[in-house]
Amino acid sequence: MSYALTAEQDMLRHAIREFAEAEIAPKVAELDRTETFSTELVHKMGELGLFGMTISSEYGGQGLDTLSYVIAIEELARVDASQAATVAAENSLGIGPIAALGTDEQKRKYLPDLTSGKKLWGFGLTEPDAGSDAGASKTTAELVDGQWKINGAKIFITNAASPITAGVTVQAITGKRPDGKNEISCVIVEAGTKGFTARQMHHKLVWRSSNTAELFFDNVTVPESHLLGKRGGGFKQMLNTLDSGRLGIAAMGLGGAQGAYELGLHYAKQRKQFGQTIASFQVNAFKLADCATEIEAARALLYRACWLKDNGKPFGKEASMAKLYCSEVMNRVVNRAVQLHGGYGLMEEYPIARFYRDQKLLEIGEGTSEIQRLVIARAIGCFE
Repeated sequence: MSYALTAEQDMLRHAIREFAEAEIAPKVAELDRTETFSTELVHKMGELGLFGMTISSEYGGQGLDTLSYVIAIEELARVDASQAATVAAENSLGIGPIAALGTDEQKRKYLPDLTSGKKLWGFGLTEPDAGSDAGASKTTAELVDGQWKINGAKIFITNAASPITAGVTVQAITGKRPDGKNEISCVIVEAGTKGFTARQMHHKLVWRSSNTAELFFDNVTVPESHLLGKRGGGFKQMLNTLDSGRLGIAAMGLGGAQGAYELGLHYAKQRKQFGQTIASFQVNAFKLADCATEIEAARALLYRACWLKDNGKPFGKEASMAKLYCSEVMNRVVNRAVQLHGGYGLMEEYPIARFYRDQKLLEIGEGTSEIQRLVIARAIGCFE
């Protein structure tokens, strides 16, 4: 593979970096402090074409490759994890399943508003008692007289309770398979449907200006036609969705690491102790050298996973590797950057404190680091 970006990808990176620094950076601290979700920024990111980036223009998307999408997330995360999370989750978990599995009628009904950033969409997978063990879901959808009757609850669902959320895709048990195991399917539930409640979650350690929701389904009924994809295909659909989603999380780790590294480097070159900048002390210079090296290694790993996907090759193992490595690289980079800031790194007025907080979710969301290692170990044949 070539490591050179195309002229279009270079232009995209420059445009999104410029946007993030001009439009997002001045608002980050206040949005984070007040835990405010910004519909204004969502609409502006929509105007920039950041939603539905890999979706066909027939449904309002940009028709770009996976690497271009990952570059966009990387540049947003370099400035703010919350806005990057909004875009990443919407592209992979909100728009992705509808674009991949929806009927033409479903695509034409929902995608134009979603790809323009006018509306958002959530993907209801995680439950209070079903996180890493997604197969332990208890939410049910029973087909009764041509209607899906849904009962249950979901938690930690991104973009699912914002003022502009149009609906959610819900993974639910729809019956039993011949082998006695649960049949899992995905069903569309529009916002405002009777019995459906979406409640925003507050007091988060991370991604404070991203919208995170609890979902409750109390005898919610939707038409049979709201089934997304094949009945019984929900678990496989979920796994495929997460494979792509992990590329976005990896991009957030890569971009966040880049942003934290730049903050640490800038501070170290300004701060003086013992008559010289702290960057000139070998112990600190080596910290920064390690950061720069690991970031480049993470970028190569992630971009290769994107290349595999864009060329129609299996990429699940590499997506897990990229998600695992990029998230843990950011962990190491933000720790070093906070250390370079000393006591100031512990004050919320310094952006590095937010980077330090925001990093942790990357080791938990869309499959914990432990689950990624399990996926990778299975892929390399450790379990027979």
